[in-house]
Amino acid sequence: MEITEGKTVRTIAVASGKGGVGKTNITANLAIGLSRMNKKVMIFDADLGLSNIDVILNLASKYNIKHLFSGEKNLKDLIVEGPEGIQVLPASSGIQELTELDEFQRLRLIEEFESYNGDIDYLLIDTSSGISSNVAFFCMAAQEIIVVTSAEPTAMTDAYALIKVLFTKYQEKDFKVLVNSVKNEKEGTEVFRRLSTAAEQFLSISLDYIGFIPLDSSVPKAVRQQRALLDVYPECEASSSILRISDRINSIENNNIKGTLQFFLGGLLKAKC
Repeated sequence: MEITEGKTVRTIAVASGKGGVGKTNITANLAIGLSRMNKKVMIFDADLGLSNIDVILNLASKYNIKHLFSGEKNLKDLIVEGPEGIQVLPASSGIQELTELDEFQRLRLIEEFESYNGDIDYLLIDTSSGISSNVAFFCMAAQEIIVVTSAEPTAMTDAYALIKVLFTKYQEKDFKVLVNSVKNEKEGTEVFRRLSTAAEQFLSISLDYIGFIPLDSSVPKAVRQQRALLDVYPECEASSSILRISDRINSIENNNIKGTLQFFLGGLLKAKC
């Protein structure tokens, strides 16, 4: 992908060990939050076999990632514009073979990103849930990783499992944790404390807490309307939390060696899953 000389494109993988913790909805709203800070944001729906972002935002996508891999379309043909100017690269739906990318598909993806001349500040990669090779592939290719979890014991266990796999198999040590659907700040902090304690005790790594999103009845309402929470319920508590987290992400200085889009593309090719 062509970028302005000297410009850094921040690539952030948003992942979760367990489905149903709100990862995709959070990704969509974080993109809008960053867009409101005058940042150009693209979401890559990397749950390649089960398209979700376009459904949540009610976007009409004539083409998707399967058309890129088949050679029918280029990257620029797939991108659709979402709310507040964000760009979305949609996945396909019900295409099982895309749940595990092969080397040819990785090369094709790299070639398309390299030839795309769009101007972006942030690339948010919405991975599938779990610990599949695709999840590891995109997490390791990205510059930063945000792990989304909730207060449910299964969500915390699976979040730890994801962190463990990425650390033990791929030597990843930097993780940001976002806790969703908690009663209050205290519960969010406690969930992070428990996850962080386990990571320090058994993996000898420290996690970074970037915030919590409270339980809010506006969230499922927005999902049912297929609208972004920040658009339809901007004054609710969850929206306020998302904006705070967006601001924190934007204010964090990143010195990761994977800090340019060129590193992202190189990582795509070299990742061994």
